Amino acid sequence: MPSSDPRSEQESRREWTSRSIGSSWQHQIFYLLIRCGGRRAAYLLLSLVVFYYVLLPSVRVKCHHYLARRFPQAGRWAQFKNSYRLTLGLGKVLVDRALVGILGPGQIKGKLHDKQALLDLLAENKGLILINAHVGCWQVAMSALGGMETPINLLMQREEGDIDRHYFEHAGIECPYRIIDPRGFLGGALEMVEVLKRGEVLSVMGDRMLGNDRNGVDVDFLGGKVRMPFSAYKLASATGAPILVLFSYKTGADTYELRPWRTIHVPGGLGRGKDVFVPYVDEFAKALETFCREHPFQFFNFFDMWQNGAIESDPEPDPIT
Repeated sequence: MPSSDPRSEQESRREWTSRSIGSSWQHQIFYLLIRCGGRRAAYLLLSLVVFYYVLLPSVRVKCHHYLARRFPQAGRWAQFKNSYRLTLGLGKVLVDRALVGILGPGQIKGKLHDKQALLDLLAENKGLILINAHVGCWQVAMSALGGMETPINLLMQREEGDIDRHYFEHAGIECPYRIIDPRGFLGGALEMVEVLKRGEVLSVMGDRMLGNDRNGVDVDFLGGKVRMPFSAYKLASATGAPILVLFSYKTGADTYELRPWRTIHVPGGLGRGKDVFVPYVDEFAKALETFCREHPFQFFNFFDMWQNGAIESDPEPDPIT
């Protein structure tokens, strides 16, 4: 059973990394396959590579944290198949991201549902906070917003040594979005306030903590307590900007959809305390839980979000090999 010591979760996040499995030369093989054989060739190799990696107990353990919550009744063989499907889903996202950059944006079609809702929120002229999660492929899905005249700003931290390329890096073009680094002065807060004051779009991830635990609150998610950041909701209260929860998901070999899941209006003047923001973070958590029910193999979480939560049973997966 996971420790209830808050330090254990902080330590887990320090040990967790967003860098993908595989070395640089292995990634280069996929890039070459994409250039020579397109999606089908890359997907074929991917299915074999993923099967090999899922045979490794360490990979299955990383998948287990989320999958045991989503499929608590799964037996040993079902756990293995679910780990394969989740890892394959992530691999396809990475291949699709490279496809867009190497062969051009026409390789992937993105559809934005209920665009008018987004435009109506922008028309309030208070800026707009888009809250995403590590689901689907945000980079491909964001291309569905490409026709908007309003500038888009991303709060994004790039890890040192990360060999995964973003699609614009494959294409050799400048990033179409302005990047705000959360490791900057005051976590980029001043830049984010200015972005919203100009009526622009600010996109942030709402499902994963960056930095100190003091920036998060505990909410219910898939049967346990998890810690999620509240800074975006605090920013919304300070600026009056509305929040739109926007998730992407893969619907076919070359198609993604981007759908608004919930609009959150945070009242102004809530102050600096964090407890007042719990109801709004909880709204996001409920939206993400609904997404996981509908698209269980497109939530790419590979660390134990629930370490601070009370868990009835969380066994390690039985070894397959």
